[in-house]
Amino acid sequence: MPTDMPAGTPTAASIAALDRTPLIERLGRWADSYPDDRAYTYMDYTTDIDGVAVDMTWAELDRRARAVAAALRAVTDPGQRVAILAPQNLDYIVGFLGCMYARLIAVPLFSPDLPGHADRLLAVYGDAEPECVLTTTPALPHVEAFFDQNTVPRPKQILTVDTVDTSLRWEAEPVAPDDLAYLQYTSGSTRVPAGVMVTHGNFAVNAEQCWGTFDGIPRVSSGVNWLPLFHDMGLVTAVALPLAYASPAVLMDPVAFIMRPIRWLELLSKQDHAFTCAPNFAYEYLSTKVTDEEKAALDLSGVQVFMNGAETIREGTLTRYLDAYRDNGLRAEVQVPAYGLAEATVYVASSSRYEAPTATAFDRDALNRGVAEPCDRAAERATVLVGCGTPYGQHLAIVDPASRVRLPDGHVGEIWVHGPNVTAGYWNRPADTAETFGASLAGTRGDLPERPWLRTGDLGVWYDGQLYVTGRIKDLVIIDGRNHYPQDIEYTAYHADEGVRREYVAAFAVDGTTDGTGDGAEGDAGEGTERLVVVAERNRRVPIKRLDVAAVTAAVRAAVKHHHDAHLHDFVLIEPGGLPRTSSGKISRTACRRAYLDGALPVTVTGA
Repeated sequence: MPTDMPAGTPTAASIAALDRTPLIERLGRWADSYPDDRAYTYMDYTTDIDGVAVDMTWAELDRRARAVAAALRAVTDPGQRVAILAPQNLDYIVGFLGCMYARLIAVPLFSPDLPGHADRLLAVYGDAEPECVLTTTPALPHVEAFFDQNTVPRPKQILTVDTVDTSLRWEAEPVAPDDLAYLQYTSGSTRVPAGVMVTHGNFAVNAEQCWGTFDGIPRVSSGVNWLPLFHDMGLVTAVALPLAYASPAVLMDPVAFIMRPIRWLELLSKQDHAFTCAPNFAYEYLSTKVTDEEKAALDLSGVQVFMNGAETIREGTLTRYLDAYRDNGLRAEVQVPAYGLAEATVYVASSSRYEAPTATAFDRDALNRGVAEPCDRAAERATVLVGCGTPYGQHLAIVDPASRVRLPDGHVGEIWVHGPNVTAGYWNRPADTAETFGASLAGTRGDLPERPWLRTGDLGVWYDGQLYVTGRIKDLVIIDGRNHYPQDIEYTAYHADEGVRREYVAAFAVDGTTDGTGDGAEGDAGEGTERLVVVAERNRRVPIKRLDVAAVTAAVRAAVKHHHDAHLHDFVLIEPGGLPRTSSGKISRTACRRAYLDGALPVTVTGA
């Protein structure tokens, strides 16, 4: 039988105590109580390499959001959708909060000129069918071109947030916790993006849960973010958290971070008590892309939380990041591994900011069989997983997805979540909503509720008081009847040869009856069984003239065979930037598999 839940697991009473009051009510409160306090700062790097700070007080934010609400309600009715097709700046936040005041359903998206996301924008916009669009004057030509060049219907009204008459007045109407606040479209890493219906209560509660994890100080703790505001983690940490306790926030455009990553750390260095978050790749990026000269002026001692989430967390990344910035005041314990998903608003579980992250070596073969067996790190079949701590303000269970029975600690199963941050389902997808959000536990439940549970589609295990995420059910590669986690194979591949770009690898299975571009390597399974394919970007640091693709292919094949006892049906080396990615920057194995089967990958040269 399952053992007791780990220490710190919330009780039903503590969950019920979370405040579901819509955050938009707090905006008016802060505008009255602290009108001249700085609410948000946007760092604009378009004209100055060092950035220009644009500040907005709570009073100004409230006044402008109410004006947008009045302008919107003049042309549409409560409950309609409003798409935000704007660049990342303060106008985006004003527009989003204006939708909340107006009791409209925001659809946080992006300006149509954002490179690489045209197909996603078309799919999402068509699914949401918004009545109105919010944008800005500089982005308006791109929005007009989007409607001129595509078959999606034009909205009833396109409003530019920066030109809305701020003399317009809006008397706030009652907003209930169960009213829909916005549609958060999923990243689409394993399927077509779906609109997650986030209520005002979900938004408020998840901010409370993050705040409790961060142990923030009202009006003092500062959030510093570059994550896209159309992404779940970016929206909650950059918009909801400041609103929860009148705490100031600083944000920048994601491109400004990618172009010069030191900017993020420079902004954090100016804060006395700060928190921030990013996917694992950002910390890996900072470990290699910042010079010693740039680091010299940094002081990260005021950063209380560097949350790491949204993709596989690597122990090596945590170690390299700490080593790179230890002399700049970075402490091990402020690296906070976390787990979450859009269907739970975003945050589900994390480690404590007062304890260093935990990483444990498990036997890979045992994990593939569904059991967590610790082993020596030096063991040939070892795989190291980073713990994501415990949930805050919600229940979490590891469940056998077939029997719906809660599994004992140490057994791998699907991660199920129950709490006030679990959203209302998928927009216009009643069958998917029932399947994903309406699960019931069978058998002995202990103190856990019977239903409804969110089925995350993620695999995990409770071990020694922590949640370890092992992968996604849909991504599992099954070769010769044995399970393999794709991230393990990808890790092996990009460590096999310097010609493979680190972290830019996708492993997936194709049906044995599919020819694909495979070379029919010796040892392939027969027809009707799955075959393993690895697609990798070449390392641009290795000159193309010196790149021996045959040698790279042989090295990857040998490493996969040695470490996973699996035959590689095909290895494809492609050009840098060629791997399909989701809107949040994660590699999409599903899209990569589709591109592979369609012969649409930008191949450097196929494997020998």
